[in-house]
Amino acid sequence: MKSKLMSLAVVAVFVALAIFFAVSVVVSKEGMTNAAGDRVKRGEKLVMMGGCNDCHSPKKYNAQGPYPDATRLLSGHPHTVQVPDIPAGVITPNGWAAITNADFTAWAGPWGISYAANLTPDNVTGIGAWNEQVFINAMRTGKHMGAGRPILPPMPRQALGQLSDEDLKDIFAYLKSLPPVSNQVPPPVPPAAH
Repeated sequence: MKSKLMSLAVVAVFVALAIFFAVSVVVSKEGMTNAAGDRVKRGEKLVMMGGCNDCHSPKKYNAQGPYPDATRLLSGHPHTVQVPDIPAGVITPNGWAAITNADFTAWAGPWGISYAANLTPDNVTGIGAWNEQVFINAMRTGKHMGAGRPILPPMPRQALGQLSDEDLKDIFAYLKSLPPVSNQVPPPVPPAAH
């Protein structure tokens, strides 16, 4: 009789623990979802405050001027848009000037021509294959994927590099929440080539 009671007690403890862990997992997942949602919202706010759409989103125009094209948000310089030739002598190595296109997605200066990157989570043409650490390294080092070519002006990489890891993680979470846009941005053009 005692062994039956002991067996029932052990079973009851295991059932209680199973229920406790099941409830904990559900609550934990809800908490993670809320935390992830908060991270995305905060990242969106940081992206808006940082003016990322100014250069990384193609534009539409109305009577008030340019505004980001919501169907191509943060997809970078449109691969179909050619940059016009830059008149000789406008940009010199010893002077400092910058020229942009109508979308503000391509910039020319003493560094050459830079094109705003596709920041959507497209796996081939955007940052879809990046992880959080690669993104943070890119912002900290000022190098593409944290180890590649330099990230060129007008990208405010020095300021972005000063953001906290949490800020950068929030920005990355927001970028990864966007719809992917397939848009292969051209590579930068060095100064001698333009």
